[in-house]
Amino acid sequence: MGIEIERKFTVRQRAFLDGLSGERLMQGYLSHAVHATVRVRIQGGAAWLTIKGQNQGAHRLEFEYPVPLDDAGQMLRQLCPAGIIDKTRYRLPAGRHVWEVDVFHGDNEGLIVAEIELADDDEPFERPDWLGDEVTDDPRYYNSALSQTPYCRW
Repeated sequence: MGIEIERKFTVRQRAFLDGLSGERLMQGYLSHAVHATVRVRIQGGAAWLTIKGQNQGAHRLEFEYPVPLDDAGQMLRQLCPAGIIDKTRYRLPAGRHVWEVDVFHGDNEGLIVAEIELADDDEPFERPDWLGDEVTDDPRYYNSALSQTPYCRW
């Protein structure tokens, strides 16, 4: 059983990303049920199905499975009823951790979110100066929510 402990923050500004290379991701949701979401993601030349349980603070169950790239593309085009999440992800080391900074495009343009995965709730981590407010407990910032109610409609 996979358990994810992830904290999520806004980002104050994006100048620190200038000159860095990120990777484009496209993802959509096959299910938005309260108790679990099912996501299909294409990143680079690979694709995955991910099942995530309901958030319990920074905790939730997470299971991920590779799928053929062509199948993932068809799922995104034909089976994702809500909007597609389009973002560029940057991976930035800070201390013992790596921050994943997502710069959103399309209907979520203007939103930048940083996430860090931890081994336990009390694990200390370095807070870069570009880090903004914590939004771990704000469901508007979940990608599944952004696919249904994008940032441009807040």
